[in-house]
Amino acid sequence: MMELRRSEDRGHANHGWLDSFHSFSFADYHDPAHMGFGPLRVINEDRVQPGMGFGTHGHRDMEIISYVLDGALEHKDSMGNGSVIRPGDVQRMSAGTGVRHSEFNPSDREGVHFLQIWIEPARRGIDPGYEEKRFDAASKRGRLRLVASPDGREGSVTIHQDARVFAALLDGAETAAHALAPGRRGYVHVARGEVTANGHPLVAGDALKLAGEPEIRLEKGRNAEVIVFDLP
Repeated sequence: MMELRRSEDRGHANHGWLDSFHSFSFADYHDPAHMGFGPLRVINEDRVQPGMGFGTHGHRDMEIISYVLDGALEHKDSMGNGSVIRPGDVQRMSAGTGVRHSEFNPSDREGVHFLQIWIEPARRGIDPGYEEKRFDAASKRGRLRLVASPDGREGSVTIHQDARVFAALLDGAETAAHALAPGRRGYVHVARGEVTANGHPLVAGDALKLAGEPEIRLEKGRNAEVIVFDLP
């Protein structure tokens, strides 16, 4: 099974300071046909204006991954963590039994463009946790670089779910492929540029769901940045 999800079919909310596209039901956007895909529950593409952001708010029982495309994102949380992440950084916050945090654009001139990804954990009630790692462009060029996994292998951030997240930069003749084990599902999200996934041309904001397929194949990229999920 392969199912396309076009960028223009996503939910959209523009609050002035925040322009957000929702791949799955979120906040005021509700679509029973798009509540998630396996444990993948949220992919929000957010653009936040200079000096603006999300005030302190709470989360529970969710693995929250932030992936910056342009600009900078400042994070503070009730665990005492505080940092500014930029393109190439991947941040993971395990909300577990409960955590409060804020996210702001610290620049007074430039917007920040990032993906916020929520993955449901395999077990509820874990201790909250925080981690961030950097993956430079060279490590993603022409290949699927593992950036999140259940065991932290290859220097990825650790998530509490049997899921793996990869990032790739593809252009021209560069290709990348990932084998899907029997019973596993795949999800391809194009963060920017254009790419062909399993024969389907995709542009920024498009996605491809896969089930019962042996692999994910990416080719014909044009300045593409792609996020790939291997899901139970």
